[in-house]
Amino acid sequence: MHNITFISTVHKKIGKCNADVLCTILAKLSPEVVFLEALESTYSNYQKNIFSSFGVYHQKLEIKAIQKYSYNFPIKYVPVLESGLSELFDKKYKQVCKNIQHQKMLDDYNSLARERGFEFLNSTESTELEEKMRTFEHRLLNDLELNKAVNEDINAYENSMMQNIYSYCRNNQFEKAIFLCGVAHRNSIFKKIKSFNSKEKMYINWEIYGN
Repeated sequence: MHNITFISTVHKKIGKCNADVLCTILAKLSPEVVFLEALESTYSNYQKNIFSSFGVYHQKLEIKAIQKYSYNFPIKYVPVLESGLSELFDKKYKQVCKNIQHQKMLDDYNSLARERGFEFLNSTESTELEEKMRTFEHRLLNDLELNKAVNEDINAYENSMMQNIYSYCRNNQFEKAIFLCGVAHRNSIFKKIKSFNSKEKMYINWEIYGN
């Protein structure tokens, strides 16, 4: 059976959310495969070569953790993105981040992540705070068409990741894997796990890291 543990993460170091701590989590879970919210080009052959030859770590937090883990354990790295988010996503956040209250919510959230690390990111508290920020963002945007377009873009982005994970599982055997994905997608991925397990022709045993 394919067993996958879903772990919410961040892409850059924030206090206790760092590559060393994530590597420790990987070591405890002992995955054979790691699915990552990343494009194929994110970890190029050149970057792989300078790491294997000279020990130069990648700047992306998750890849750095995978590199550290690979010193002691064999692991298959599988990027699951086909394309990034459109420019509409950046347009939306340029608008909402001008709001002082939204910036305060984001700063407070990042402070908790800095102090408590992955324990916080993978908690019910984190999910609830993320939902509050999303709700606030929707209220801020006067351009309903922009908001709708961004939501559709994010939905397609997440569906593509899930489809690629299920496709890999159909064609490869493994016992344990993890899926590392940005915390902003946490609640939505929860729902998609249930949906994909019900509609796909194969069953994956998903575990959610944390509470």
